[in-house]
Amino acid sequence: MKFLIVIDTDEDGIYIAECPAIPGCVSQGETEEDVINNIKEAIKECLAVRLELGMPLTMTTHEIEVAV
Repeated sequence: MKFLIVIDTDEDGIYIAECPAIPGCVSQGETEEDVINNIKEAIKECLAVRLELGMPLTMTTHEIEVAV
């Protein structure tokens, strides 16, 4: 499966990643490479838990265009 992730940094320079299609699926790392590897593992774990609980694996997300 392929997922869109969002990466940001906090005030201490730690990278934070989340997967918008999976509510609550968040991870962190000291480098961008670390956070990408960590969010991959978090996604696997989140999907396993959602499957075990009988929850939908993902939520619907949309990409929209907004004029600014």
